[in-house]
Order: sequence, then C-alpha cells, then structure tokens
Amino acid sequence: MSQHQAQATAPTEAPATGDRTAGHPGTLIGVDDLEPPRWASVDEQVADASLWQTLRELPATAAIIVRLSWATAPRLTLLAGIVQLLSGCTTAFGLFATANALTVLLESGPTPQRVIDSLPAIAVVVASFALRGLLDTAVSAVQGTLTPRVRHAAQNEINTAVAGVALITWEDADFRELARQGGYHGVLATENSVRNIAEVTSSLVSLTAAVVTTGLLSPWLVPVLLLATAADAWAAMTSAKLGYRSFLNMVSRRMRLHVVENLLVARDVAAERTALTLHDVLLTEHRRVATDVTNEAIRLEHRKSLVRLLGRTLSGTGTALAYIVLGILLYLTVMPLGLAGAAVMAMRTATSALNSTMVAINRLYEHSFYLRFYEKLLHEARGHHPPVSEITAPRNPETIRLDNVSFTYPGQDQPALHNINLTLRRGEVIALVGENGSGKTTLGKILTGLYPPTHGTVRWDDVDLATADTRSVYEQIAVIAQEPARWPMIAGTNIRIGRLDCATHDAAWHAAVSKSGADEVLNALPHGEKTVVSKQFRQGQDLSGGQWQRIGVARGIYRDAAILVADEPTAALDAKAEARVFAGLQHATNISRSANSDRATRTTVLVTHRLANVSRADRILVLDQGRIVESGTHQELMALGSHGHYHQLYSLQAQAYRNAADTL
Repeated sequence: MSQHQAQATAPTEAPATGDRTAGHPGTLIGVDDLEPPRWASVDEQVADASLWQTLRELPATAAIIVRLSWATAPRLTLLAGIVQLLSGCTTAFGLFATANALTVLLESGPTPQRVIDSLPAIAVVVASFALRGLLDTAVSAVQGTLTPRVRHAAQNEINTAVAGVALITWEDADFRELARQGGYHGVLATENSVRNIAEVTSSLVSLTAAVVTTGLLSPWLVPVLLLATAADAWAAMTSAKLGYRSFLNMVSRRMRLHVVENLLVARDVAAERTALTLHDVLLTEHRRVATDVTNEAIRLEHRKSLVRLLGRTLSGTGTALAYIVLGILLYLTVMPLGLAGAAVMAMRTATSALNSTMVAINRLYEHSFYLRFYEKLLHEARGHHPPVSEITAPRNPETIRLDNVSFTYPGQDQPALHNINLTLRRGEVIALVGENGSGKTTLGKILTGLYPPTHGTVRWDDVDLATADTRSVYEQIAVIAQEPARWPMIAGTNIRIGRLDCATHDAAWHAAVSKSGADEVLNALPHGEKTVVSKQFRQGQDLSGGQWQRIGVARGIYRDAAILVADEPTAALDAKAEARVFAGLQHATNISRSANSDRATRTTVLVTHRLANVSRADRILVLDQGRIVESGTHQELMALGSHGHYHQLYSLQAQAYRNAADTL
C-alpha cells in the first residue's frame, strides 16, 4: 500500500468516537472537536426542560404561527379556526345522536317497530357524519389557501431582516450558520406548523368532544381515558426532546459534513479537486464523519423506540382499563346497553382523536425547535441592523478622516488595524500597499463605512459615520473586489447592477466599458452583452478570472460613486490589460459624473501588491501588521533607501523583472 493510500484509508479505521480527537491523521478540516455555535449551546436549556415546561412552550410556538397567519390573512385565519371548531362540535353532536339511535334500537318492544322508531335518530347520525365530511373538506380548502401565504410571509420576514444586517455581521460564523438553519429550516417549519396547528386544533376539539361525551355517559370512564392520553403525550414529547438533544450534540459534526458534501460537488473547486486527486480523500472524510452521524442517529432511534414502547404500553393499559370499567358498569346494570354501545363509539373516537392529536403535537414540537431558530434569527438579524439615523452623510466629502481607528474581526483576539490616523482629500488617488495580512483590505472597508471601527472614529467632513444613515453612505461608494461578484445575469446587467436606474448605453456606460477593457470581453461573447454569464443556466457562458475582473472594474467605474475602492483589481490580468485598467481608474478619478454634477472628482483608493502602476498615485500608504508605517509619494518613499518598507517591496519586484529579462 502506498503512503497516499494509507493516509486516505486512515480515517475509516478510526472508531466512531474518533471524531472527538482533534487533528488526528486524516482529519481533512484539521479540527474535529469544533465548538458548537453560541445559539446551539443556549438552546440546550430547551432540551433539558421538563415535560410541563415543554407543554407550556407549545402555546408560544402556536402564537408564532398564528401571528404570521393573522398578519398575512386575518379573515382566512379566523375562518380556519371557525371551521375547525365546527368540525369538532359536529363530532360531539354525532356521538350524542348515535347514543340516541342505539337507545331506541335496543329498548324493549318488537324489533321492526324499534327500527322504524329509530329512523329519525339514524337520519340525524347520517346527517352529522355528512356535515363532518363537508367541514373537513372546508378545513382542507382553507388550509390549502392559507399555508402558502404564511410561508411567503415568513420567507419575506426573514429576507427583510437578513438583508438589512451590517456587513460585519457576516464575518461571524455563528450568525452564518444560524442564517442557514433559521432561514431554510425555519421557513419550512412555519409551513409545516400551519398544518400541524390545524391538525392539533381539529383533533383536540374532537378529543374533547369524545371525552366530554364519554363523561356524560359515565364519569368513571374519563380517568382511564386520560391515563392513555397522558402516556401518549409523555412518549411523544420525550421522543421529540431526545431528537432535539441529539441535534444539538451533532450540530458541529453536521456542519463539517455539509462542508465536505459541498466540496464533493462544488464547481468552483472542481478543477483542483480533480487535479489534486482529492475524490478519494473527500469520500473518506465524508464516510468518517457520516459514520459518526449515522451511529448517533441509530442510537437515537433505539432510545426513541424504547420511549414509544413504554408510552404505548401505558396507553394500552389505560384503554384496557376503560373497557374493563365499561364491562363492570354493564354487569352491575348501572349503564343501559344502548348507552354502552354509544360509550364504545365515544371511546374509539377518543382513542383515534388522541392518536391524531399526539402525532400532530409531536410534529409541532419538533418543528418548534426550528421555529426557535427562525425567531432567534429574526431577533439577531434585527439586532445587527445599523441604527436608524436622520443624519445624512455629506455628498462627495471634501475629507475622510480616521482618528485613532482600531478594528478587530468578530471572534478574533488580535486587531487587524491599530490606531490608524489618516486624512484623505477629495480627488486623491491613494494606494495602500503591504504584505498579505497587513490590513489593506480592512482599511478600505473602514474608510468607506462598510465596517464600523472597533475603536476610534471615521468622519466624512464633520460627520461621524457611526451616526450617519448607512444608505446615504453606501450610495456614495463603489468597490472593485479582487474576486468580483459573479452575478448570474446577462453581462450587460453585471456592469449596470450598481446603477440600474440609469439609461443604458449612455456616455458613462461607454466610458466604463472602454476604460476597463470590458469591451473586449463583451465582444468575445456569443451574444455580446446579452449573454448570460453563468453556467447555472443551460446556455450560460463561462468567463475567466481576468474577464470577470474587467467586468468588475467596469461595474465600479460605471457606479461613478464619490469614493472608489479598488482591491487588487488587476490580480488576474496580464501586464497590458493591467496598465489599461489603472489608466482607466486614473481617468475615472478626474471626470465628473454628469454635466449637472456638483463635484469634479472622486476619491480613489487602490489596494494592490503590484507596485509598478502605483507610482503615479498621489500618496502611497505602506501598512505592516495593521499599522501605517510609511506614507508619501513614490519618489519620497524610494528616497528612504533600503531600510524603508516600500523601497524593499518595490526593489524585490523590480529585481524579479530584471532577473527574468536577464534569463531571456
């Protein structure tokens, strides 16, 4: 066996409990004993709650659904409740009518005459069952209309809450996982819970009607029926709580499983997945984690089966006792035979309604966990919305000033930026350079208001961005990312997406396309700008990384915002295309948006490792470990000599070009 094969098979040889050993050989992600998300550890209180506490939670769960339902369609919600109540009442009426018919049939006298005398009562019984059938159909029709509307309202509520969160929130891994769980599963749970609540309501009404009818026929039968009810309720709730506890225990492992499953099919890593022969490694890792998850699922089902067996045993005992009590009542002639027959039907109805109620309650309780995620996601998302402000950020600010700004990413101990003091002036082209991890990209997001500083203030003119309306800030910025968003749309819309309200093919469009080099990309597409640039669609077209960068640069230029941040905009471009892009960005800095514009220039920030094209920047800021260590023009920084950071970086790149030329 080769070394590679030995490493690939190592995870499968580990026992299922090996998932708790961090960093053992073959662990693909590198850490097995991942800390669960904060929201999962908090919800352990729910899993540890007593049965009574659990039952008290169900009205709160129902309230979530009723609130959504009432807000979506109040008349349909009211109609659904009325129809379900009438359906249950019809059950009770049918039982009493059955008791009356049996009493007439079984009383003393000639049999033919008894049959004739019972016909009116039998007609009432038939009518009650027919009415129950019509009401059940009405319930289904109302629910079929109401349920999709509630799901739509829930999805819209989630979308609205999540869309408004501050950008920095997405740096929190816990929030991202909560968004996934509460978003997809939570919305699906609302849809299922509407049906469950309808089933619970209808079944409870029928159960209540059957128990009340039984109690009126003989109060002795009620306690034993309630024993069966309590046993089934305990079994259903305990089983659901076992499932929830298992879910919380396995959440981090399921996260790893989701990651590996995605890597097995993700298109963006397909080339390296094949070239690096990772299929066996990924399959082995998936089997390793999936084995642990599967074993836990099997253990869970075994525990649930034992609980269900005990619950059904107790429930069956209660039902048997009910029939024993009924036999004693008949033996002692305390209950007439006709009423005994009605009592049997009432008990069977109660048992059937009880089973339906417990199934519906169990499902509702299981969905309540995801509804908690749904509510928690709404709460946390709204808590991360930027505060509403009537202060408007100044249009095209004269200065951008950072005073003692520091920034630390969520979950990190070390700051990414330390005590930054900086002033940018309108119309400047500022270049941020430095090694990887020096804080260049973070600084670009701080000065544009995309990230709030952990300490210190960012001011546009005299306005602190922490107090300004965020929309008024974002409307004035454009960002060209190293990996630009690949919107699954036509190529032209990919460029216009920052200014969809503007007329197409105006002077700004032609300038952006030309200066960025995107015209070459559009001309090479089979349908030009009308080509869909996404392989998600059947006739979609692929673009290379360099082509996407040109589209992204065109998008940033066409956005024509007051402040433009270009973060490694040419990393995937050749030297000729790179020079064209930098010239285009320089040109875009010095032109006005329109003839009626109140500004003549924009402020441009270039974040780059490629130093050959930053020499024309008005200022170059050199960052090292989150601090600005040098500032000046190209000439000023080169004059610092070999001890300067910029001089060292520039000389290293220049030497590489000289060595290449000497080799040729």
